[in-house]
Amino acid sequence: MWQTLIIGAVFILILASLFSGLYFMMKDKGDGTRTVKALSFRVGLSVALFLLILIGFATGIIQPHGLYPQKTVKQPAK
Repeated sequence: MWQTLIIGAVFILILASLFSGLYFMMKDKGDGTRTVKALSFRVGLSVALFLLILIGFATGIIQPHGLYPQKTVKQPAK
């Protein structure tokens, strides 16, 4: 459960950084470096999220299951 919260929080931070970059781009009209800083921060967060997911898979904390997980069918007792 805590893995989902961490991934969700980082994803929300990525979106917030993306929209702050858009805001700074419109407000500064090409002057200043706030847009570049916001988008660089977004790229760093995206790489960090990707690495966290890879580490989670490697350590077994996150279990991949595919888009349509198969239901286990119990065999009837003989």
